[in-house]
Amino acid sequence: MASKITVIGAGSVGATIAYTLSQQTFASEIVIIDINKEKVDGEAMDIVQGTAFRDPVDVISGDYEDAKDSDLVIITSGVPRKAGQTRIELAQTNVNIIKDIAPRIAAVAPKALYIIVSNPVDVMTYAFLKASKLPENQIIGSGTLLDTTRLRYGLANHFKIAQKNIHAYVFGEHGDSSFVPWSCASVAGVPMEEYTKIVNSYGKGLADFDEAAMEEYVHKSGGEIIKRKGATFYGVSMSVVNLCGMLLAAYESVTTVSTMMHGEYGVDDVCTSCLTIVGPEGVKGKVEMKLTDEEIAAYQESGDAFTESAMTAWDSVLKAVIAQLNI
Repeated sequence: MASKITVIGAGSVGATIAYTLSQQTFASEIVIIDINKEKVDGEAMDIVQGTAFRDPVDVISGDYEDAKDSDLVIITSGVPRKAGQTRIELAQTNVNIIKDIAPRIAAVAPKALYIIVSNPVDVMTYAFLKASKLPENQIIGSGTLLDTTRLRYGLANHFKIAQKNIHAYVFGEHGDSSFVPWSCASVAGVPMEEYTKIVNSYGKGLADFDEAAMEEYVHKSGGEIIKRKGATFYGVSMSVVNLCGMLLAAYESVTTVSTMMHGEYGVDDVCTSCLTIVGPEGVKGKVEMKLTDEEIAAYQESGDAFTESAMTAWDSVLKAVIAQLNI
């Protein structure tokens, strides 16, 4: 089914998402909105002129009124993260941007599903939910979707197997405090240590697997890319467009995205990532995996991005968000 998708923010991430969407058959109309009208005009022209190689698609440089009746709205607006800067350090600046955007877009697209990509994405998802006053099921943060993609790439490279055979996830805050619940990770349903023994018995010669090194790889990947090229946008764009496909599909999917927590794993009233059922009606619920006690503790601690106590940081950030939103 053809769908109308609006992208708010025409920076590197927003423009790349719009371009990637233009290559998908599920998008029939793409609206791009940005305060820099000249840039968004150029992005729309550049993208639409390359669409002759697919079924017709409209790519529009528009304003909020043009987003009316959108099926999906993707929000990428915000100040980009600089080298050495954490996502949480961006919170105060980008909350003000979300505060301005949320009521304006919610007024014209009240039934759309929203994907929040702006960093720090967990705080921005929470802020958008509060500022827009839309139902929780309509609001989804990209969360650890990209982290999970990085993890699967790293694991597939180690095990020398296609990524579709890797079943492992990144939970928690999209940042350095995220973690991998290794007790639930597998290669084609087989625990990783056991899988290594099996294939090595065939002479494959896999090295011992280092969980800590793999998590470090996931945590540092974004920073390493920013250090080398100034920004990350290809990986996140492909992840977000893949999520769009899930939300527009006939069947529901399970993925790691940031949504409001209601006591799962002992975490409440914050947006953070775990396995979540999503589909055409947005968020349907969460799939609570049987984590170890250590993993549950890690999940609770992941809410804390810059203080020692697990929930104190979330509380302080969210109080600041609430103060700015006057809620």
